[in-house]
Amino acid sequence: MVKGATVIAELNRLVEFVEGHLTDDIDVARLATGLGTTEYHLRRMFSSLAGMPLSEYIRRRRMTLAAADVLTHGDLLGIAVRYGYSSPDAFARAFRSVHGVGPGDVRRHGGPLRTQPHLRFRLTVEGNIPMDTRITNRPAFRLVGHAARVPLIHHGANPHIQAHIASLPAAEHPRLKHLSSTEPAGLLQVSADVDPDYTEGSELTYLHGVAVADSAVVPEDLDTIEVPAGTWAVFHTKGDHPSALQSVWAATATEWFPSNPWRLRPGPSIVAVLDRGADFSTATCELWLPVERA
Repeated sequence: MVKGATVIAELNRLVEFVEGHLTDDIDVARLATGLGTTEYHLRRMFSSLAGMPLSEYIRRRRMTLAAADVLTHGDLLGIAVRYGYSSPDAFARAFRSVHGVGPGDVRRHGGPLRTQPHLRFRLTVEGNIPMDTRITNRPAFRLVGHAARVPLIHHGANPHIQAHIASLPAAEHPRLKHLSSTEPAGLLQVSADVDPDYTEGSELTYLHGVAVADSAVVPEDLDTIEVPAGTWAVFHTKGDHPSALQSVWAATATEWFPSNPWRLRPGPSIVAVLDRGADFSTATCELWLPVERA
C-alpha cells in the first residue's frame, strides 16, 4: 500500500472508531498507538484535511445524534449523561453551540438542526503545489529571541505577531542576526506549543529570534526554546507573502505527508526569511517542520 493510502486509511479508521464510540470517553492517544502512528500527527492531519479539529468533529457528531434523542422526548438529564455531560445546562450549551438553538427549542419546534455528516477521507492528491523539499538531521540547538503568546490565525497576516515584532526596538534585529550561529539561518519566525488540533484562535508561543548552537552563551534578557536533536523537513517557498508560504504550509498536509514516509513530531515550526521585498509583499522563505519516519 502506498504511503498516502496508509494515511487516509488511518484517518478513516479513526473516524469509524469515533462513530462507534460517540457516547464513550474516546482515548485518541491509545487509538493512534493501535494505528501505528502518534496522537500528535493524527490530530494535525485530521485538522488539516477535515478543516476542523478532531475535538470539534466529535462534538458536532455527538450533538447530531443527540438531536435525534432530544426529539424522541427522552429525559434531558439522561441524554446529557449519555453524551458525557454532567448536567443539562452543560449539555444545552454544547447543543446550542452546534445547532444555534437549545434542546428545549428543538423539542418544541422540531428544529432548526445543523447536521454534521459522517466524514470519509479519500486520497485526491493533485500535486498542483510545487514542493521543493529537503530532509536534514540536526543536532540539538536553541532558539533565542523575544517570545509572546498569540492566537493562531490560519489565513493572512497575524496582527498580533505583527504588533509583537513592531514593538521591538530597531536595534534588536541586527543584534539578533549577529547571534545567529547555526541553521536555520537568519531571523526566524517560530511557532511553538501549538495545539495539536491546530484550532484557529488557540494560543501558541511566537518567538522572533535566531538559532544558536546548543552550547552557545545566551544573553539573559532573551527568551529561549530548547530544541532536541532530530530530523526536519525543509520546504523552500517563494512569491507573494504570506500567501505563498501559507499555501505550501497547507500543501504539506494535503500533498506532501500523504505522499512521503514521514510524519510530524512535536516541536516548533520555524520560518526562515531568506530574502524579502522592500514592503515585505514578496519573500523567499524556508519552512522547517520537525518530522520522523512513519
